Amino acid sequence: MAQFSESMDVPDMGRRQFMNLLTFGTVTGVAAGVLFPVVKYFIPPASGGAGGGTTAKDELGNDVSISNFLESHNAGDRVLVQGLKGDPTYIVVENKEAIADYGINAVCTHLGCVVPWNAAENKFKCPCHGSQYDATGKVVRGPAPLSLALSHASTQEDKIVLTPWTETDFRTGEEPWWS
Repeated sequence: MAQFSESMDVPDMGRRQFMNLLTFGTVTGVAAGVLFPVVKYFIPPASGGAGGGTTAKDELGNDVSISNFLESHNAGDRVLVQGLKGDPTYIVVENKEAIADYGINAVCTHLGCVVPWNAAENKFKCPCHGSQYDATGKVVRGPAPLSLALSHASTQEDKIVLTPWTETDFRTGEEPWWS
């Protein structure tokens, strides 16, 4: 009978543990590398700091200066800026010294068209399917099912700053559908 030397034929336990650890680490690393982007895709991005908000941008992507803005627009004007999440948002000029404390998202709630302001009729009229909204963005004629979304508009350091509207919709008395 042949006699086997255990030290020569069977690797010792330290080597086995090292190989198991190396294999486990490699498999785990590859799995994490594959799963991380997938998981990150399904987690929505944070909307910013607690009090920061988004500075409104003009058509060229520059910050909107409130002093220049009020000089170049009249009371009652609704002026498009780039707002929250890059959506087109109307800023309402109340008078030569102030804007309204809300902005109106210009994206139609029917099919997502940008709704232009019709100053002659004092309402927003969607060119796609005829939806109409009053001067505050409340739906008055369908097929749009909901009023236009709102955001808070304020001024900080000569800039117009927009923040999410999470309170009750002052036009309908209901909770906001967009939050």
